[in-house]
Amino acid sequence: MSTQASFHNAVVAILREVIEGPPKEASFVLNPGDQGLLGNLESIGADVASAKPTAGRTTIAQHVAHVLYGMELLNRWADGEENPWANADWEAAWKTGPLDDAQWRDLVGRLRTAAYKWIDFVQRKTDGWEQIAANGTVASAAHTAYHLGAIRQLMAAARAI
Repeated sequence: MSTQASFHNAVVAILREVIEGPPKEASFVLNPGDQGLLGNLESIGADVASAKPTAGRTTIAQHVAHVLYGMELLNRWADGEENPWANADWEAAWKTGPLDDAQWRDLVGRLRTAAYKWIDFVQRKTDGWEQIAANGTVASAAHTAYHLGAIRQLMAAARAI
């Protein structure tokens, strides 16, 4: 296998690990047996997702809306839009208000759809990576992992309320 193919497969594996948890044979970012982002989100209800552990802080739902927005922009780019980031409104996601259970399930479902669409694109695109696209793809895994960590901290704080 070429170095390029190995690197490509590694990026796909890390994206999958962060989104769905590590496979049984090896983990690189998360602990073995971890549920990944989607499993963690599906383990809580709208009450926990909407809780602010302290005044002025963000909620789990806001982090999810932010990650979803980023994935939607990536998918628009993957679908051929030249620069979906040109007019991006990153602040909008952080304004997500308290959600009921149906809204929470919808938000997590939309994230699931967007994440798997992005992973599928990255997996299928085996060549023709310009440097900025490669950087952005690796960053998408790191960015999602960062928010998984923040969400876990908020889950711990919300459960302590």
